[in-house]
Amino acid sequence: MPAPDVIVTAPLPPFLYDPLKADYRCHDYYQSSHKPGLLAAEASRIRGLVQGGGPVTPAELLDKLPKLEIISVFGVGYDGVPVDYCRKRGLKVTNTPDVLTDDVADVAVGLVLMTGRGFAKAERFVRAGEWEKKGPELTTKLGGRTVGILGLGRIGKAIAHRLEAMGMRIAYTGRKAQPGVHYRFVPDLKALAAESDFLVVACPGGPATKNLVNADVLAALGSKGTIVNIARGSIVDEPALVRALQDGTIGGAGLDVFADEPHVPKPLLAMDNVVLLPHVGSATNETRKAMGDLCKANLDAWFAGKPLLTLIPELA
Repeated sequence: MPAPDVIVTAPLPPFLYDPLKADYRCHDYYQSSHKPGLLAAEASRIRGLVQGGGPVTPAELLDKLPKLEIISVFGVGYDGVPVDYCRKRGLKVTNTPDVLTDDVADVAVGLVLMTGRGFAKAERFVRAGEWEKKGPELTTKLGGRTVGILGLGRIGKAIAHRLEAMGMRIAYTGRKAQPGVHYRFVPDLKALAAESDFLVVACPGGPATKNLVNADVLAALGSKGTIVNIARGSIVDEPALVRALQDGTIGGAGLDVFADEPHVPKPLLAMDNVVLLPHVGSATNETRKAMGDLCKANLDAWFAGKPLLTLIPELA
């Protein structure tokens, strides 16, 4: 039996792409210099699609793939997938949850430490030779501070567990209170922000959460509050965030994600009270390899007629 045809719509690391090419007929739409020609020649045979978590795969492209059966996402987020379209058409959509939970949670804790204790600023202070002239600024004791978590899913829980071990108080918000969770549920995001010293964004991206953290939420967080975002840049109203930092509405920010990656708003680059990371939440060799393995394993299972290892909740 010939190998199934798979179209690739995002850049893939060799540890995923090489095994895919060994077992499938891969068509690289992302790198193709003549995309219409590729589709004209191959679209009628394509049964699988591999994409990243962030890049958008438009429904218009999917319309041109009549034999498509499954989309395998290399990432936990799938806000680039038109989920309603896939549901109506009966397409399966898989992602790579769980395997990156610990690494992303570690980055969130790192951003809390870097902003709250000022470690990033202190490191620059030493490198600039300022320590030879004066002592460093005092910062904030983290124990006893309140962390509000927006989205208590797998990653949110892992963040809460780590920060609770540091002596921080945890509250959270989401669609509903979760049974068996001892953290305090606050049903309103604005109310959660108002009582938080750190507001950690850990919910999924997509249309339902676009600009969920808006100017009103930032105003509620207040001048002593810090926002930490390790989820998706789209969840925070970025222009409102820049304004809130510029005028002192909030105290600081720790950001691993942005609305138009890899482009970061220029005003943020000059702010000492902001820590900026290049979307490194899952960027370890071990985790990215596990993500790649799971991405391919879902395709392997589907084309072998076996149960999928993961399926996004909206299609389960």
